[in-house]
Order: sequence, then structure tokens, then C-alpha cells
Amino acid sequence: MDPADFFAQSRVVIVAGKGGVGKTTVSAAVAVAAARAGLSTLIVELEGKSGLASLFGQPELGYDEVVLRPGGGPDGAADVAARALTPDDALLDYLADHGLNRVSKRLVSSGALDIVATATPGIRDILVLGKVKQIEVSRSYDLIVVDAPAAGHAIAFLRSAAGLLDAVSVGPIHTQAADVQAMLTDPDRCEVLLVTLPEETPVNEVVQTAYSLEEEVGVSLGPVVVNGIYPTLAGIDTDAATAAAEAGVSLGAGPLAGATEALDRARHFRRHRTELQQAQLARLADALPLPQLHLPYLFTTELGPTELDVIADALGAAVRALDDPIHSGSEVAP
Repeated sequence: MDPADFFAQSRVVIVAGKGGVGKTTVSAAVAVAAARAGLSTLIVELEGKSGLASLFGQPELGYDEVVLRPGGGPDGAADVAARALTPDDALLDYLADHGLNRVSKRLVSSGALDIVATATPGIRDILVLGKVKQIEVSRSYDLIVVDAPAAGHAIAFLRSAAGLLDAVSVGPIHTQAADVQAMLTDPDRCEVLLVTLPEETPVNEVVQTAYSLEEEVGVSLGPVVVNGIYPTLAGIDTDAATAAAEAGVSLGAGPLAGATEALDRARHFRRHRTELQQAQLARLADALPLPQLHLPYLFTTELGPTELDVIADALGAAVRALDDPIHSGSEVAP
């Protein structure tokens, strides 16, 4: 599938998943891959200090938009911009837009938002989602990538609009919640990309999250991004002694003496891990009838611009390998 078509299916892509599965890295890779396809892209960071900016070699994000990766060049890539959003900042914007700029900062500094949030669950989330909706409506960017909270909070986060519609029947909060809910449930405007690892617990959680999001929020689901997959190694089934003999290398003397046992332990470990991952991928496919986009495991503890390019390359290749156009209104219900 053409990446330009894939990333243009919805104007907002919310990336969600269990903590530790690489959700922020996938958010950055989605933005880079979309920008390479010519779509101007904004990443919205919600949780703060997630390390998103460092993936681009940039300092921490603030409320104001910054360009993390300029576009242009021979490939015709578009800009990748980013900003951080907090409920307080979103409230300041909301009040300023409604002519209450003089009192807005005093309301926030006095802790009034905390009091309102306690009395009205979901108000913090609706403030942030309302700002995302405002950016989406402005059409300032072709694509908005939202680095959402971790899976448990993500469900409550996306359910906040429906909850406030039930709790508040009139007024500006009701209007904001209705507008946000309209965006979340329109597949041309919004979809969720769930991220997981090929491991038992993350797979269990992503399956549960997918069904909860569809049943409780009504949001459309895109393909599942499976992060951290070990690449296939040629010759993994050949023992060290045989491989050395075939290569004309002697393991019986010098620095390689006694290496056979260690090499075979490493080979068995890698093969076992690969088999476990493949089993989890098959289990995920059986439990969740959505396409999968596979991203490689990178054998490094430091992720920066170079590693981000590798992941974005893999994401683009995985999208191109999709057989048929995937409309963002994919359903998981059996």
C-alpha cells in the first residue's frame, strides 16, 4: 500500500499501548514515515518528558510548536513539528479564545482546575482532546500524531468525551465533549494505532484494549504495530562446529578455543526467543483480526535520529507490504 495513502486515511492518529512497548518511538516513526510521504505532520506529546524530542536530537518540548525535522530535500519530505500539551495550557487557550484571558492564568495558578477536575472526572482529558480537535479542524497539518497515555489510562482518556456527555447535558463542556466525540468516532478524522511487543503480557493487554476501545469509545482501529521483533538469522539451525568447518575455521586453538559451547548456547537462546515471538504473533493474529506492522528489535540502549530512521524505514516497508488498502474503520468485533 502506498504510504501516502495509508497515512492520509485519518487526520489524527492516536498511538497507544502498554508502558514500555515503545509507544513514543512508534509515534516518532509514524511522523517521520508520513513526512517522507509528503504529509506535514505534528506530534502531540501528552505525558511530558517522554524522550520524544531526544529521538530527533532536540531538547525537551514545550507548549509552543517547534520543527523537529525540517522538510525539503530530494525526497520531497514535509516538516515534522511537535508540541507538548497539558490540561493547564489547554485551559488557558480555551479561556483566551472565549474572551477570558485576564482571569485565565489566575484560575490555573489558584488550583481551580484541580477542584473542577475532582468534581468532574474527565475534564482534564477533554481539555487536551479539545485542543487536539481544534488543531485538527484548523487543517494546519496533514496529520496529527498523538503520543497517548499508556494503555490503562488511554481507555479512560478516550472515553472521557462520552462520559462527560452523560454527566453534563448543557453548556460549553457539553459542547466541547460532543465535538471531541464526533472527531473520535469519525474514521476519516481519527484512528488509533495500538502498539505491542511479541510477548504474552503485552499481547494480552493490546487485545483487551482493542476490544474495549471499540466497544466503549467507538473509535476506529488501524493495524497493530508489533515492536521489537528479532530479525531472522541465516544459519541459526547450524551448530557452531559445523558452521566453522564449512567456513574452514578451526575452533580448537587460539582465541576461539572452547568457543563452540558458548556459540551454541547463544544460538539456542536466539532461536528460542524467535520461536516464542512467532508464537505470540500467531496468537495475536488469532485473537485480534487486524493487520500487523512489524518493527525490528534494535540492539542498542540509546535511540536517536539514526535509530529513528531505521525504524521509520521498517515502518514504511511494512505499510508498503500491506496487500489491500486498510480503511481506518477496521472492526475487531467477532
